[in-house]
Amino acid sequence: MSSPDALDTTGLDLTLADTQAIDDCWNRIGIHGDKSCPLLADHIHCRNCSVYSAAATRLLDRYALQQDDRRPQAVVEHGAEVVTRSLLIFRLGEEWLGIATRCLVEVATLQPIHSLPHQRSRALLGVANVRGALVACLSLVELLGLDSTGSGASGGRIMPRMLIIAAQDGPVVVPVDEVDGIHAIDERTLKAASAPGSQASGRFTQGVLQWKGRSLRWLDEAQLLSAVTRSLT
Repeated sequence: MSSPDALDTTGLDLTLADTQAIDDCWNRIGIHGDKSCPLLADHIHCRNCSVYSAAATRLLDRYALQQDDRRPQAVVEHGAEVVTRSLLIFRLGEEWLGIATRCLVEVATLQPIHSLPHQRSRALLGVANVRGALVACLSLVELLGLDSTGSGASGGRIMPRMLIIAAQDGPVVVPVDEVDGIHAIDERTLKAASAPGSQASGRFTQGVLQWKGRSLRWLDEAQLLSAVTRSLT
């Protein structure tokens, strides 16, 4: 399996396609280009320019406009043939969480997040530049209603990451405190965790299971991605 920094890059084609209609002057004549833009002398960096902010706003508008033209894709399971399910295990503060890898595009190194004026929701942190494309950045801590004060570090070298996930209307990025990796979880364990009467609790949670001596919240990716879409509209 490839490293967590480059699990897959094919899904980024969606990001690049969504920004083709936006004049990415920052990549041509701005800070990432030949720096010939006459506005650079005043703004120092493109993220301080109103053109950059306007482009980010148009990107978020596109998420909202596409909402009416998209339909959620049905997830097909293969019944008894499926004995394990792949989950990406990651940490936010004190909480360890797992989400199905089918909605994951890539695990990337943490990039600067540029805030936007007139934020549309508390969960919207701003935008991040992913290989020259502006991608909306959301807070899972806010969406899940988690406590952001705890560290929860497991020891050793901890490197915060960004998850690029395939939301309904295009990729979004979410910062996380730590990524453990992708693990195959026994289907029977997941079914028991989500069975009626189980200890499942918390927003967008299918179940809670024990994993490596920790309580792991298994997230309902359909509900979570729906909340992501609502945060962008």
